[in-house]
Amino acid sequence: MLDNYGTHKHEKVQKWLRQHKRFHLHFTPAGASWMNMVEIWFGILTNQAIRRGSFDSVGHLIEAIKAFVSRWNEGAKPFVWTKTAEQILAKAVR
Repeated sequence: MLDNYGTHKHEKVQKWLRQHKRFHLHFTPAGASWMNMVEIWFGILTNQAIRRGSFDSVGHLIEAIKAFVSRWNEGAKPFVWTKTAEQILAKAVR
């Protein structure tokens, strides 16, 4: 399952897919993917906990991420879709 990013169109990827017939790619409609929400969350994590940080070990980085996740979960609210199902489906049909 992939979003509609274009890397799957690269010739090396296409060649690999031709050689591995058991793999079938399924695409989500552009802008409608749950992966977009995951990307947004990782952007928040990056901006609020990692960027401009100084970590002298992988362990310290992991601790910072775990602390952020813990604080995030205390007040977490679901992400809200801004498009209606009709808007998403209309874009998928194009």
